[in-house]
Amino acid sequence: MARSCALCGKTSMGGFNSQSSGMNKVRAHRRYAVNLHPFKIPQGKTLVTAQVCTRCVRTQRKSA
Repeated sequence: MARSCALCGKTSMGGFNSQSSGMNKVRAHRRYAVNLHPFKIPQGKTLVTAQVCTRCVRTQRKSA
């Protein structure tokens, strides 16, 4: 299973290493990972622990 947010579905994205710039002109590939944390989500009468990104954690706590 890929590392993704259980609520919004956000996954990792690709990019380039910023340290490989300047006179080098060769861009090194890198992967930007999602900031996931375990978070308890109510489903019915039970709490289910899921991997959720920090943006969704903030939104869930704000609406609660």
